Amino acid sequence: MSSGVFQVPTPINEPILQYGANSAERTKLKQALSDLRNQQIDVQMRIAGRSVKGAKKVAMTCPHDHQHVLGHYYEGGKAEVAQAIDAALEARSAWASMPWEDRAAIFLKAADLSATKYRMQLNARTMLGQSKNAYQAEIDAACEWIDFLRFNVHYAQQIYSEQPISSPGVWNRLEYRPLEGFVYALTPFNFTAIAGNLPAAPALMGNTVVWKPSPTQVYSAGLLMEILEEAGLPAGVINLVLADGPEAGEVVFSHRDFAGIHFTGSTGVFQTIWKNIGQNIANYKSYPRIVGETGGKDFVVAHSSADPQALVTGLVRGAFEYQGQKCSAASRAYIPASLWPAVEKQLKADLAAIKMGGTEDFENFVNAVIDAKAFAKITSYISEAKKSPEVTVISGGNFDDSKGYFVEPTVLLTSNPTYRTMVEEIFGPVLTIYVYNDADWNSVLTLVDSTSAYALTGAIFAQDKYAMLEAMKVLENAAGNLYLNDKCTGAVVGQQPFGGARASGTNDKAGSYLNLLRWVSPRTVKEVFVSPTDFRYPFLEK
Repeated sequence: MSSGVFQVPTPINEPILQYGANSAERTKLKQALSDLRNQQIDVQMRIAGRSVKGAKKVAMTCPHDHQHVLGHYYEGGKAEVAQAIDAALEARSAWASMPWEDRAAIFLKAADLSATKYRMQLNARTMLGQSKNAYQAEIDAACEWIDFLRFNVHYAQQIYSEQPISSPGVWNRLEYRPLEGFVYALTPFNFTAIAGNLPAAPALMGNTVVWKPSPTQVYSAGLLMEILEEAGLPAGVINLVLADGPEAGEVVFSHRDFAGIHFTGSTGVFQTIWKNIGQNIANYKSYPRIVGETGGKDFVVAHSSADPQALVTGLVRGAFEYQGQKCSAASRAYIPASLWPAVEKQLKADLAAIKMGGTEDFENFVNAVIDAKAFAKITSYISEAKKSPEVTVISGGNFDDSKGYFVEPTVLLTSNPTYRTMVEEIFGPVLTIYVYNDADWNSVLTLVDSTSAYALTGAIFAQDKYAMLEAMKVLENAAGNLYLNDKCTGAVVGQQPFGGARASGTNDKAGSYLNLLRWVSPRTVKEVFVSPTDFRYPFLEK
C-alpha cells in the first residue's frame, strides 16, 4: 500500500440556500415535499448492515398535521439492542485498523451526497417530520450536518498531527486509539444535524457505535443512515436501533464493553444515565466517556445603552425560531425600564406580523411543536401564567391541537424575577421578560447568573463597552456560548463551538476538535534507537 502525509480538503461552511420566491431551490424543495406527502416510508433498524424489523409498528406523523401518516417505523427491544452491541464489537477491529484517511473519505463523501443528491429530501423530511420551516431545515439538516462531517475530518487530521517533541536518539509519538468497546449515541428530535453527528463523530475516530434516535426524529434519521451507508460506511460501524429508551439503557449500561455515551437531551435523563453508569462502574472494562449536552434556560440581558431594534430582533429570532425548541433558545430576558416602552411596542408589532401554520406554506415563520406531550407541557405553563397575579401576557398565549400542535409565540411579563417561567426550561415558544430599574444593572447581572441551574447560552445587548465587559465578567460561568449584540442561538460549526456547563452538560464543544478528543484514548510510544547497555549513571563515578 502506498503511503503519504495526507492533507484533507480545507473545509468551508456550506452555503445556505435562501429559498426565495421563484428560486430554483424552492421549486425543488416543494417537489420533494409533495413527493414525500404522497407516499409512506418504512424505517427499520440497521444492525450489522442488515435491516431488522422490530415487532412494534409505530406511525410517523406531521406535528403540524398529526392525522397525516408519513410512514412507519418498527420498534424493537432488548434483544435487538444486544444484537447491535454485538455487531459494533464485531466490526471494531477492522474499522479501528482502517487508515484514518480512508475513514475520513467515507464521511467526506457523505457530506457531498448530503449537499447534492439528498439535500432536498433531508430538508423535506425534517420539515415534515419535525415541523421545521424551510430555512430552519436548511441550516440544520443540510448545512450543519454537512459542516459537522467536513470540519470533523479537518479536526481529526489536526488531532493526529499533534505529536510530542523528541530528544536526541529518541523518537516519541502519540497514537490516538479509539475507545476500547462500543459508544452509545442517544440523540434528540430537534436537530437532524445533531442526530447525525453524535454517532458520526466517534465513528470517524475509529469507534463503533450503537445509535438510538428520538422516536420523533426517526423519519429523517433513517435517511441519514442511508446516506452514510451509500458513502461506504462498513456494516456494524454504526448500528441504528429503534427501541424504548429505558429498555435500551438496561442493556447498554450493564454491558462490560460500554465505552462511552454521546448524548443530547434533557438534564433529567442525562442525570439518570450518569447514575446508572456510576452504579455499574466496577463492571466496565474501562472508565466510560460521558459526553452530554442537555437543557438550557438561556438569557438575554440588555443594558440601557442597547439598541432597541436590535434587541427586539434578537428576542424574536432567539425565542421563537423553531418554536423555541432549541436548547439555546432565548427563554428569559431582562430589559431596563428606560428601554421597555420602545421594546414592548416593537415586540408586539413584530409578533403581530408573524404567521403560524404548516411548513409547506413558506410564509409561516412559526410551525408546530413536536408532539402531544410537548404541547401539553408548554401550554400548562401558559395556562398557569394566565392565572398568576405576577404575570401579564404581553403577546400570544393561545394554542390549538385540533389539526397540529400549534402554540402561539407567547411573551410573558413578570414582576417576579424568580417566577417559574424565568427558572424552568419550557422548550417551547414562551419568552418571559423582567423589567428592571436602570440603576440596578449590577444586581441584575448577579440575578441572571444565579436564577437558573443551566449555563448553555446567553446574550448581552449593550453599546456601552464598559457595561458589556462588566456583564461578560459577572456572567463568565453562566453560558458556554455567549453572544454580544446578537441572538443567543445559531452556533455555526467551525465558528462557535457549542456546549454549556452546570446543568447544561459537559461542555465538550460539538463542532470543534475538543469533542473529537473525547473519542480517543492516546498511547505514548517511546522508541530508543541505541539502547543503554550499562545501568550506571555518571554521577556514580568517583
